[in-house]
Amino acid sequence: MAPLRLAAVLLILAGILLLVLSPAEGAAASAEGGELRMKHSDGGGYSYNSTLSHILVEYASAVYTSDLTSLLTWTCPRCEGHTKGFEMIEIIVDVERCLQAFVGVAPDPRSIIIAFRGTQEHSASNWIEDLFWKQLDVTYPGMPDAMVHHGFYSAYYNTTLRHEILKSVKWAWKTYGKLPINVVGHSMGGALASFCALDLSVKYGSDEVQLITFGQPRVGNPAFAAYFNDQVPRTTRVTHENDIVPHLPPYFSYLGEWTYHHFAREVWLHETVVGNVVTKNETVCNCSGEDPTCSRSVYGRSVSDHLEYYGVSLHADSRGTCQFVIGPSNSAYGDIRQVDGTIILSRYPQEEHFVDSI
Repeated sequence: MAPLRLAAVLLILAGILLLVLSPAEGAAASAEGGELRMKHSDGGGYSYNSTLSHILVEYASAVYTSDLTSLLTWTCPRCEGHTKGFEMIEIIVDVERCLQAFVGVAPDPRSIIIAFRGTQEHSASNWIEDLFWKQLDVTYPGMPDAMVHHGFYSAYYNTTLRHEILKSVKWAWKTYGKLPINVVGHSMGGALASFCALDLSVKYGSDEVQLITFGQPRVGNPAFAAYFNDQVPRTTRVTHENDIVPHLPPYFSYLGEWTYHHFAREVWLHETVVGNVVTKNETVCNCSGEDPTCSRSVYGRSVSDHLEYYGVSLHADSRGTCQFVIGPSNSAYGDIRQVDGTIILSRYPQEEHFVDSI
């Protein structure tokens, strides 16, 4: 049997076990098979910044705004709070694939913000069901042992998103100076944000880039996770209570390099109740990416936990739809153009948006 087919069969069988075993039983099964070991990055002394996460989650929420006029002018209902004063540079909307991202400059922390929206092409439940069966089917360029899923990979590298984001970063540096970059995303947007942060870190150095995602799925195998840890050490991957998406695609230690594996570092948001006292915890997990004492210690079956982080809603205005609204005021505000089915709204004329090399 071919290796890919064998791996797929093993994933299906293991998936059945995942559905019937409790978290404790699943952990015991993994222990019996031996925990997968991998080389971990120490993160260069980088530590979790709770204040920053509370700020950036608001950008991860704002990118779900379907009214592109209010988003471009930063007057949308989600464009307040900690993000007040944000200056939008560009919004990129791939209508066919229902992908959306924006690039802009934040006043606090003074930095370039790149935010990716999670998918809304199908209902959340359908997308989550599809996540369960995604296979590792693409070798990451330059890393022979690093495998990722082609859907996640292609959504960033093979669409207009990447080209426009890199141009906007260069334009921002030329206009505002060499600001640091914060990349954020929720759900599928977290997967895209991960590839973007890796891309930027390889091109410009890891000191320039920080990644924070919320409820993102696994995107690659252990070799890819190890490579990612080395290239993007300033990473925080936030999970929430019983959010189902961080548990997908499934992780099985006994499949070696043929299993999905999270990169570090996870911060698990969860509550503990002692008597009448409820404590909200922000637990910084170990650097393995698959800490069995964090979100892996509970059932990952909640969709509602996936749609809210730090008390902030993370979903589109109309759930299960992929609709965008552009008002007439945009014609007097910057530049609107279409490239290969992608709508691009910029605050500067197209001829000024020039980069010698990307």
